[in-house]
Amino acid sequence: MDIKKVLNQLEHYQTEAPNRVFSMYLNTDPSDQDQQGGEWKIHLKNGLNNFETYLQDDSSEEKRNFWAVKEKVENFIEENRLNLKKSVIIFATGEGDVWFADTLQMPVETEFHWEDEPVLGQLKQLHEKFPKTGIVLTQKEHIKIIDAELASVKDTLFYELDLNTEDWRQHQGPHQSGSNLGSGGAKSSKKDELDQRFEENRSRWYKSIAPKLDKLAKDYDWAEIYMVGDSDEVDELEANMNKPITGKINKNLLDSDEMSVLNEVKDQ
Repeated sequence: MDIKKVLNQLEHYQTEAPNRVFSMYLNTDPSDQDQQGGEWKIHLKNGLNNFETYLQDDSSEEKRNFWAVKEKVENFIEENRLNLKKSVIIFATGEGDVWFADTLQMPVETEFHWEDEPVLGQLKQLHEKFPKTGIVLTQKEHIKIIDAELASVKDTLFYELDLNTEDWRQHQGPHQSGSNLGSGGAKSSKKDELDQRFEENRSRWYKSIAPKLDKLAKDYDWAEIYMVGDSDEVDELEANMNKPITGKINKNLLDSDEMSVLNEVKDQ
């Protein structure tokens, strides 16, 4: 889900009693020392019960609206109990015209609100810290693209240069390093030959993939772009792209899992 669009929609939403907006930021981070015993369950229960106590008139339409929200929240938590990551953010109304619920890889401070409008402060802070981001990882004729937002992977693409046709082709799954190169000395010799050929043609080959990367940046609406790989390779790609690059990481992380890559980017 595009958080920028969500924020734009929620920022302009306002209502009044008996309809209210429920806003919840729930810390479920298992690495948090205050969460070692699953304390988030107690915080969730107490947070929901506090509103029921406040809305003492059981027959009120506002309380019925809250009960509808409470049921949706409890159902979402139950459905995602095994995949809660570090936090849960929910915005909801009893009438159903507002419903946003997601589990995130970024921690939050637990808080609950039942107001005339969504309480967006923490979500805005998280989005400023990690907006829609494209990460381009290079390793010679292999390129991996990660589309991320709020420290969560939204999509992953792989491109490999066909050395016979000199076309970049999208394929499923990570590349296989050194495949089909034979074995022993022959494998090493073949690899050296391919490496030399790549270096001789790198500028031309990277120039041909750059427009694809620019188009992906536009299609995914990336606010930031990071490049990861050998310094010569990322510099070559940057020189051929029209989109500005936010930062570069001179490490070979092509075969690393996506969360490790995201952590590297967050540390920049």
